[in-house]
Amino acid sequence: MTDETAFQPAADPEVVLTPPVIERVRQGVAIAQQPVVRQCIAHDLAELSAIAQGTADQRVSGRFRRWALRRLIKSLFRVRIEQPEHIPTGPNVLTANHLSHLDPFLMLAFCPPHPYYYILGDARTLYNKRWKRWLIDWAGGVIPLERWWKEEIAVMVAADNGRDDLKPLATQIRDHVPNGSSIQQMRQIDQAVQALLKRGDGLMLFPEGRLGENEGRMHLPLKRGTVLYAMRSGVPIHPVAIIGTKTLYFRKRLTLRFGPPVHVPHQSRPKRVAIDRALADLEQAFQDLLPPNYQEPDGPKFFSNWLNHLFW
Repeated sequence: MTDETAFQPAADPEVVLTPPVIERVRQGVAIAQQPVVRQCIAHDLAELSAIAQGTADQRVSGRFRRWALRRLIKSLFRVRIEQPEHIPTGPNVLTANHLSHLDPFLMLAFCPPHPYYYILGDARTLYNKRWKRWLIDWAGGVIPLERWWKEEIAVMVAADNGRDDLKPLATQIRDHVPNGSSIQQMRQIDQAVQALLKRGDGLMLFPEGRLGENEGRMHLPLKRGTVLYAMRSGVPIHPVAIIGTKTLYFRKRLTLRFGPPVHVPHQSRPKRVAIDRALADLEQAFQDLLPPNYQEPDGPKFFSNWLNHLFW
């Protein structure tokens, strides 16, 4: 058995294996095996190699990408921008809480076209639908992560602890879903990130590493990769609070609240103390931005089921 197949993080105690959760895991395993998804991942990883080597990658104009996404988002929702004076204009790591798979498209639609942002995100949720694959193939600017979902880890742990009904599914996960421990792929991503930040682009990511369960709350602790990318490249981290995307419906008011930058020391080999301090500063920055008592608006919620599934 290789180190990669032996790798298995601890199960998240918040994950409850209800029938809908198990069905989502089955869908995720099926997505991981789709040839078109594998082709998309291979294509975008090749683009990362081009970036790392200093070769221009294929991407649409940042201005045109923003225009197209803004037209899409504004046709479905109302969007409010708060504290626009903190919107970054230079290379940075743009971070946000994560409530919906709409979030990266929302941010790209309302951030300036320069710097040009690359989305670091879960490969299967980026490529799981035809319209997303078409959009990403057209626009470029994606860094795919292959990893086990928290629900998949819960399935494997449950199977190991006696849930015989889940053992076939657990075997499929181990056999067909990359677990995210590939050192070669992580090194490839790190080199590409440093190269794109050095040339003046930006990196967009969601430091929770998962979808949040509730408006106004983040899943802590945040992932260390966020500050590692910033520290190695010597760029600031810009926090953005996304408000309203947990439950979507037609013409709902969504909010992007920008915060002041979190400055981190430039270290090619970041020290543990500096990493922990930067993470604490970033967590505090999000606490200052997120609404403490979010209330879902009253009134009819037209097309809610359709919109929430559209951006799954």
